This record gives sequence, C-alpha cells and structure tokens, in this order.
Amino acid sequence: MSSSAPNIENTNIKAASGVTLSDEQRTIVGSILDLFAGRPSLPKMRMWADDATFQDPITKAQGRKQFEPQWYGLKAAFSEIERLHHEVTSAGNPIEMDLKTRYVVKGVNKEQIVSSKINIFVDGATGKIKEVQDKWDGKLPDSSFKDVSDLRELASMWWWVRYVEGWAWWGWSFTWEMWWWQAFRNLNSVTVPHMIKVPKDDEEDRAMGNQ
Repeated sequence: MSSSAPNIENTNIKAASGVTLSDEQRTIVGSILDLFAGRPSLPKMRMWADDATFQDPITKAQGRKQFEPQWYGLKAAFSEIERLHHEVTSAGNPIEMDLKTRYVVKGVNKEQIVSSKINIFVDGATGKIKEVQDKWDGKLPDSSFKDVSDLRELASMWWWVRYVEGWAWWGWSFTWEMWWWQAFRNLNSVTVPHMIKVPKDDEEDRAMGNQ
C-alpha cells in the first residue's frame, strides 16, 4: 500500500512584511501549525527525518520513537488547543515563526496561554525537517544537564519524584528556571512514548481520525 500524502489543514500562512516563503516552506509551516493544533498524522510525520529533534521547555525528543508520541500526545494532554496568532518572521534556515497558543489542561481545566518563538530547521539535501525548537517566551533551558536515555534510570525514586514535581511546577507556573529541569525534559521524552499510542500504519491512523 502506498503512503498517503500529507493533508495540510493550515494553508493560510501569515508572513511578516518582506518575508516570502517557497511552496515547500509553506507546506512545512502548515504541517507544523497542524501539529501544534493537535492534528498529527503519519504523512505529516514522514516530513521529518528519522533522527530529527523536537524540543521545548518540557521535553527534548530525539529520533522518531521520541518525537512522534510528543505530537500524538497533545490531544491526550489538552481538552482545548486554540491558536491565537502566528506570523513567519524569517524564510531562512531555520524558518522562524512567532506563535501564540491557548491550552486547556485536561482533568484540571487549567488554561494557559503560551507565546513561542518557533525555529524549523530543514535538511537542504532531503527537504525533511531536522529539528523544531519551541521557545516559550523565546527561551529554552540550558542543555548542559545529563540526558536520560536509559529506561533503567526510571527505577530510581529520585527520578520519579522529580518527574512529578516537574509536571506540577509546569502546570502551575510554566517556569523552568531550576537546576533539575533539563533532567525532567529528557525524562519526559523517554516516558511519553510508553504512554501515548502512535498508529502503526496509515490505515490505523485513518481509523483514529488523523487522516
């Protein structure tokens, strides 16, 4: 069975004065806007390189097994996702975009508005997305802390205490200026793939309502 082409829902791309996007860039930006709106699909995921990275203040997901669940997990985490504003400010590499989004956290019904600076890095040879950085208020945490890449580390009570504290802190204040935050980001990238289902093929993806 052949792979489906991505059905980009966000096609009305707003760009700053003097910024001109190619058709390929418009498709990429549209797909990223879809993802941030909680509208993932496998065809959109195939626009990413297998070793691509997604990072924001609460996760650093490296490779397909980590970044795909992050996008499929948005609908599980939030009852409402509303884009309030977007504007592409640079058509270079990275493509740069301002994004403002309203989220409502499921279960606790907490509303949070996040203003982001989005950087989209594209592989010039393949045209695939290599990295997306979601900088809340234009910032990402210092990446100097040790990565958590081995599930055996999850056996430590220390990691679980910090994991719970991290989500609680994020939910109440969206603040990440703490020394253990980088560890939490990497832990998040390891645990989310074990909690979020990613469809195995296009047929299952369509059955889940993603295509």
